[in-house]
Amino acid sequence: MAQKITSRTKTKLKKGDLVQVIAGRDRGKSGKIIHIDLEKGRVIVEKVNVVKKTKRASAESQKGGIIEIEASMHISNVMLLDTKTNKPTRIGMRFEDGKKTRIAKKSGKAV
Repeated sequence: MAQKITSRTKTKLKKGDLVQVIAGRDRGKSGKIIHIDLEKGRVIVEKVNVVKKTKRASAESQKGGIIEIEASMHISNVMLLDTKTNKPTRIGMRFEDGKKTRIAKKSGKAV
């Protein structure tokens, strides 16, 4: 019996980070990270990559119809927004007081 091999995407982004889309249809838009799926390497950003989906009426929601939801996008298409410069930046790590903290590469400020 073959084992299922899973690879987890390594990222320095976290849920709740303010990010900007750097590639794709919604390039330039920014929002907060709602969900990160490390198994698939995808991320859902608030009010970005909104798609329309048809929903059937069910017991819990009596009303069906067309709804708008945020779709996932690849994690490489987003970058952290630097709060100081308000531009996308890479993330680095630094040890401060024995603790590992994330820093913005552009400004050097702790995230």
